[in-house]
Amino acid sequence: MQKISNGRYVLLSDGSLLRRGYTTGTTAAAVAKAAVLSLKKEVSKVSVPTPAGLPAMLPVVAKKGRASAFKDSGDHAFDVTSGLEIVAEAKEHDTIVIKAGKGIGSKNGRPSITPSPMRQIEEAIKEGLSETGAKGAYVTISAPMGEEVAKQTLNAKMGITGGISILGTTGFVEPWNEHLGEMKEELIRNADRLVLTTGRMGLRFSHLLFPDYEVILIGSDISRGLKAAKKDAKVIIAGLPGLILKWVSSGLLKGSGYISIQEMVDDNTENPLIDRGLREAVKKSGKRVVLLNRNGTILRDSGEPRLEADTYGEAIRKTLKKFYQTRGMQKHTPTLRKPKFRFTWIRHKGT
Repeated sequence: MQKISNGRYVLLSDGSLLRRGYTTGTTAAAVAKAAVLSLKKEVSKVSVPTPAGLPAMLPVVAKKGRASAFKDSGDHAFDVTSGLEIVAEAKEHDTIVIKAGKGIGSKNGRPSITPSPMRQIEEAIKEGLSETGAKGAYVTISAPMGEEVAKQTLNAKMGITGGISILGTTGFVEPWNEHLGEMKEELIRNADRLVLTTGRMGLRFSHLLFPDYEVILIGSDISRGLKAAKKDAKVIIAGLPGLILKWVSSGLLKGSGYISIQEMVDDNTENPLIDRGLREAVKKSGKRVVLLNRNGTILRDSGEPRLEADTYGEAIRKTLKKFYQTRGMQKHTPTLRKPKFRFTWIRHKGT
């Protein structure tokens, strides 16, 4: 139980355990704190805060103001940043300064470090300063192989160049492998009322918002989840905006000036790009899509997709066609037209 309570492991329905990994944000926070601590002594492991509220303990190599760690993706078989080295170099300073170095991407001259991990890194540095008694630190974070690894990510399509992004809304990477995918597909196939959610926060809040539904954590593999669902199942896609809108359009933010979808949401919950992404998500899935804030409130809710009159008429014609065919009256089967959809969504203000 201790493995589960510390946030590092996930208990599956068959009793087996899968290990969560750490985000680039948690890894960067760990080396930043370790670099500060190593100004006074060598460090081999360090505990850092995470956005999820659980501390994370990571192994590091740190001495004389330089620290490094390798990103641990846990039991996530498809994380392209797994094993990537992240480095921090620190020197004493009057205040706290965090700078992105080699291998950390940028967009419009701004480092690709999203707000949540930036706060995480700053908090970790403050812990290090508290332990050493120093006033401030100038910390540079880099990823020696970041530019090469970034070629395997969606950064280029999002207008981010020069390296990887430092990301993470919870601090943890959810485990995923092919065996787990097959197990979840079986659960999805058996569900009549289903919520497909993208992360830990979505999983937690979906249970509260949709108590009569089977809630399945599917991560970024939304298409696979939809494909596995029964045709007559009532399906909702719910979660933080990042993965859902990125699934719809990796280029949604291009030209917007934002590094991440979460940054856009934090800056302006009324941004029309959110509505555009929601419309595209509903169109692509044909399902109800619910975008959540990090506090569990609803940012956007598309509602159930409504059929237009043409589609309603088609449903009637299909019923008549079956009626005629069972009676040998095929010649009276009406002509069917291609269905069209109209989507509506509910905007939740003040969240």
